[in-house]
Amino acid sequence: MAREIFETKRKALRINLSEEIYGTFAEIGAGQEVARNFFNAGAASGTIAKTMSAYDMTFSDAIYGVEGSGRYVSRSRLRKMLEHEYNLLTERLTAEKYQGRRLFAFADTVSALNFSKTNDPHGWIGIRFQHEAGSAPNDIIFHVRLLDSDNSLQQKVLGILGVNLVFAAYFYMRDVQTMIESLVDNLSPGSVEIDLVKVSGPVFERVNERLINLYLIAKGFSKAAIFNPEGSAYQSKDFLYKKDIMILRTKYRQKSNPNFDLFNLAVEQFKRNLHIQDSNLVVMIEVLMSNALDENPVLSHEDLVYFAERAEYLCGTGNHVLVSNFTRNHYLAEYLSQFKPSNVGISTNISNLRNIFNSDQYNKAVYTDELLAYISGLFSKNVKLYAYPYLNKKDNQIITTRNMPVSDEARPLFDFLIKNNYIIDIENYDERHVKTV
Repeated sequence: MAREIFETKRKALRINLSEEIYGTFAEIGAGQEVARNFFNAGAASGTIAKTMSAYDMTFSDAIYGVEGSGRYVSRSRLRKMLEHEYNLLTERLTAEKYQGRRLFAFADTVSALNFSKTNDPHGWIGIRFQHEAGSAPNDIIFHVRLLDSDNSLQQKVLGILGVNLVFAAYFYMRDVQTMIESLVDNLSPGSVEIDLVKVSGPVFERVNERLINLYLIAKGFSKAAIFNPEGSAYQSKDFLYKKDIMILRTKYRQKSNPNFDLFNLAVEQFKRNLHIQDSNLVVMIEVLMSNALDENPVLSHEDLVYFAERAEYLCGTGNHVLVSNFTRNHYLAEYLSQFKPSNVGISTNISNLRNIFNSDQYNKAVYTDELLAYISGLFSKNVKLYAYPYLNKKDNQIITTRNMPVSDEARPLFDFLIKNNYIIDIENYDERHVKTV
């Protein structure tokens, strides 16, 4: 049965009319849009203990402390806001009339579109709340990218997101998929991207963080999720900004394990060729979700569990894991380019290149146009492909770029890419590690 989606004003009013839900709104950037929704709904005195904004950095630092990174739109700042405001609630609201209240502190720190439209609008939004009166608190935190090209539209989106979060915390906390799905209620498609969700606290003890963030991809709220070797989710920009990035791509339900022997050679070659320091290097294994979405646009819980288990296994190898829906290399390159990486290396099997440079795989009327679009989209993003060989089972021959079949139409472009080191063969490999295709 389809879930009923309540209008934003109705959500805010339902919360305002609850005798149990009571708390604080602290908002930095883009105005007090969330609190405004609750005031406009009516009966806000039943919900709001305090609202505040600290736009001036001196005031903000005096209240929440100095940010060592100098970044005020950050998870660190959001956590400080939540902790400070929630502690004030529990310290001050001790009279008998508050004993049955489920307290919350809502906070956001946002950079909306500036007047010159030169910034990257994004923000951190979160709530710390009691699921029962007097209980230990729970946190829901997420990062958003605001995609509308107008500041006033972004402010409206932020206000709706905030109402959705408070409502989800109290009415959907026991159903995490609905909780995540409801964050974009009443928002237009393409107005926002949610690329990280973190939950903690007693009500979320059994929640799998990998599943939550994979659900973001499955629902189209995000394009990718990154997990560290311990399985915790990272915010992509915080993790990848100006890094040297090396990625091994793997497919949905790939039967064999990644070829770590050849991938490790590719990583070392990447470092050696570009003089990369380990301190700035990020190595990731990518698991493609797009193949599964092609088979079934609505992934089942079992599919998501598979991806979570696959990510857990690959994290267990000591690697960072990227789960994505990038069907082609140039989509991956375009995604990474927003983080201004120093260098990007993609490790791929020669068999994938064979398909790209084989016109028989495509409509020949548009093949050259599509090939040019693919190549420009990929290699204009400071990317190099490190191609590892495969063993042709038909003639037992090892295939590299030197003997890979290439269509006549694509040959000049392929030779250009090889000569200028955009596509690079992995060197000094052990033939025993070359797998059959």
